[in-house]
Amino acid sequence: MRTFQYPHTIANGAGETLTFERRVPGKTGPRLEGRNVVAPGQGPVMHVHHYQEEALTVRHGTIGYQRLGEAEQFAGVGETVTFKAGEAHRFWNAGTDELRCDAYIEPADNIEYFLSEIFDSSRRAGSQRPNLLEAAYLAHRYRSEFKMLEIPDFVQRFIFPVMIVIGHLVGRYERYAGAPEPIRR
Repeated sequence: MRTFQYPHTIANGAGETLTFERRVPGKTGPRLEGRNVVAPGQGPVMHVHHYQEEALTVRHGTIGYQRLGEAEQFAGVGETVTFKAGEAHRFWNAGTDELRCDAYIEPADNIEYFLSEIFDSSRRAGSQRPNLLEAAYLAHRYRSEFKMLEIPDFVQRFIFPVMIVIGHLVGRYERYAGAPEPIRR
């Protein structure tokens, strides 16, 4: 399993950089603290952290954010946006300058590993999206913790398992030997 030294910075090659600065004790488990830099118009797709709270405090720029089924909202410098565990959400840089935020996720669980692998795959693919076989593996393996709502349920439940078999057959997943076990509560 990968272990991380802090600070630990990852970039997806498409306008998002995350720096994980430290793990500290939190109310619900270890809290992973860090910061992000997001290029204009960029940000993660609609997703859910089943067990984790995520908060972003804007230090520079304007963040756009949306909870599933709600209207888009915006926050500026000094404002904090918090997404509770299990709350589907997305956010993006809604301005013309870089968006810079301080952030935390609690409990940390496997988020650092998951995002590091997704970002690595995107960067290697030279795309805003990770390699399809790798995305299928990671999304399926960590489905108890995270869900990407932009990927239809049918694809996640039926197509991903077939893709994972193909990925194993072509040796695509050797890099995930020793990956941390998914959290199940």
